[in-house]
Amino acid sequence: MSSVHTTDVAIVGAGPVGLFAVFECGMLTLRCHVIDTLDAVGGQCTALYPEKPIYDIPGYPRIGAAELIAQLEAQAAPFAPVYHLDQQVTGLDRTGDERWLLTTSKGTVIDAKAVVIAAGVGAFGPNRPPLPGIEAYEGTGVQYLITRPEQFRDKKVVIAGGGDSALDWAIILADIAAELKVVHRRAKFRGAPESVARLHALHEAGTLEIVAPYQLHGLEGDGERLSAVTVATLDGEVRRLEADYLLPFFGLSMNLGPIAEWGLGLERHHIRIDQATAATSVPGVFAIGDIATYPHKLKLILTGFAEAASAAHAIRPLVRPGEVLHFEYSTTKGVPTAAGSADRAAATDRPSPP
Repeated sequence: MSSVHTTDVAIVGAGPVGLFAVFECGMLTLRCHVIDTLDAVGGQCTALYPEKPIYDIPGYPRIGAAELIAQLEAQAAPFAPVYHLDQQVTGLDRTGDERWLLTTSKGTVIDAKAVVIAAGVGAFGPNRPPLPGIEAYEGTGVQYLITRPEQFRDKKVVIAGGGDSALDWAIILADIAAELKVVHRRAKFRGAPESVARLHALHEAGTLEIVAPYQLHGLEGDGERLSAVTVATLDGEVRRLEADYLLPFFGLSMNLGPIAEWGLGLERHHIRIDQATAATSVPGVFAIGDIATYPHKLKLILTGFAEAASAAHAIRPLVRPGEVLHFEYSTTKGVPTAAGSADRAAATDRPSPP
């Protein structure tokens, strides 16, 4: 088992809201450790749509999801957060001195005064199409997440799905893949109207082919390398599509995992919080971002950013009882140089960049 890490705040979730919580806590001299089930920071922005543009971040008329994460990680870096990646928090236990012990799937133990749950939709995974033998190709010829579009340069690619993810990646990969086919069970797509229009324009130009109304029917290959995808209509008409890769985008299966067992007052798979402080029903535990709910909640990244600030200010009296906080704006206070470097150097998991 790893040694116990002691910190002020443990943040569960390294998505955009979790990363901004590091900054807000850091501005109040609170040290943070961050745990995430993915092997990189960024949450869905990194795992699902790194190149997708985001238009509602203040100050950025347009910013790519991956760029937003890079900026948030850089913003948090002066406060030396320690990241524990590729592991899930499996245990949350209260100690006698009103602290929390978090245990992860890798045996990491984090002793913290307060916990912030910024887990987005919880642990998530792709909905797998029911194709015989698909497991043999997963991670090679069948991929549910795209992190390197260049991987598909000059390859034959089949995308399946009719929502925003399928359309977004079809538009991005249209100029990268040698051949691109988009399979959907209906002629009508569910994505944003602008994306649907662009998809049809690419089809008319011969850059990609819309294969509809068809559904996935089977896979062909040697058990390691994919060679073709078969699709079929509801009438049983089967068509064979040569393919190096199949990219199925049929949505995500959401799972709160152990969080559901922590007695946090769930409401339709979300955690009820006090809007003013982001506090849950359990003292010392806070929730921010998409996993948090209250009346008239707007599920926007910027809403999560505001909740991160509220949580940090509610946590500081718990960590520094009796200390008077003289609030100052960041324009007056500035951002301190790297703090807690000794704590970072002692960590066994991946630290933040210098």
